[in-house]
Amino acid sequence: MAGTNITNLLEIIQRKIDAADASTATQDLLYLLSAVRQGDGSALELYDSSGAFPDLTDSAADTEMIAYKGDSDRLYFNVGVWKGTYIAPPPPPTQAQGSNFGYISGGSPSLYALNIEKFSFTSDGNGSTVGNLSTGRGALAGQSSTVSGYSSGGVQPPGSPGQSNVIDKFPFAVDAGASDVGDLSVTRGYLPAGQISTTHGYTSGGLSSNVIDKFSFSVDGNASDVGDLSAASYNLSGQSSTENGYASGGTPSVGINKFPFASDANGSNIGTLSVVRSATAGQSSTTHGYTSGGSGSSNVIDKFPFASDASASDVGDLTVARSFVAGQSSTTHGYTSGGFPIPASGNIIDKFPFASDASATDVGDLVNGLQEAAGQQY
Repeated sequence: MAGTNITNLLEIIQRKIDAADASTATQDLLYLLSAVRQGDGSALELYDSSGAFPDLTDSAADTEMIAYKGDSDRLYFNVGVWKGTYIAPPPPPTQAQGSNFGYISGGSPSLYALNIEKFSFTSDGNGSTVGNLSTGRGALAGQSSTVSGYSSGGVQPPGSPGQSNVIDKFPFAVDAGASDVGDLSVTRGYLPAGQISTTHGYTSGGLSSNVIDKFSFSVDGNASDVGDLSAASYNLSGQSSTENGYASGGTPSVGINKFPFASDANGSNIGTLSVVRSATAGQSSTTHGYTSGGSGSSNVIDKFPFASDASASDVGDLTVARSFVAGQSSTTHGYTSGGFPIPASGNIIDKFPFASDASATDVGDLVNGLQEAAGQQY
């Protein structure tokens, strides 16, 4: 250990670890620690369990200053004993974040679009058409399971029943059209909010509606009414944590409503957006909900925490102020696609980061200019 001040190194390393949070990748911390060399050149060692650590009564063990126990996300330091420090790993991604593609379905310009488009999350680029909904409609909600996208409710063409109760489902594994797999408990449209648990899709709000509907991802079927938002509202956006669904904005505004996935229950108001508005897009990271764009020619990107009940703060701007937008979420970015006015803004795909508060960049174009469409991700 000649020439190495172990105490000072441990203090520096500990300060780095203390500064880490859930957004700091464990692997990044390991890279930092592996750069700390000992006198004989040995580096960080990885062990499957603490039982495999070197015996500290063995004089040869003094070269093993740092070890990592892979089964519990703990770093251990040789300070005469193995002293462990916990590193909280980032929360795992949920179905509210995709790794491959964002989707946009239905919408305008005719208000009754059939198309389903997709665009890549792994590289910036334009959208492509992959199929059609079972019926053309706009102002609908979007949900995503691990294998399928869902488009629920909406507004249908003149001569049809008006608002829709249809739950459409389309596959992610292949480019294909959607099929009608069930009905909402209440016929409604005008951008109800969509939320996602690991097992169910949720559709909340809509014109003259406060209903929270829930339908199964594992079995095709109808939705059931499992609760109410704090008020009837339409033109809302939806967000999802691992434990709760959120509905934000709307007309009249519900602020930010939250309801649990673990039990069927009503929503409660937990905060407000930085600017009161409707016809927004919703995005979700593993730790925060986002509400972007909206009525009144808004370019605002709002952010609110999942860990505590609190109001949203303005953290950035879209490239173009617009309303009636669709939202998608990757594991690293939020996307805001389409929007009013058409054609000026209706084909824009905006992207903003989750890791830092920043404005969006225009990363591609949709095939069709769309407003009042639903968003999904895979």
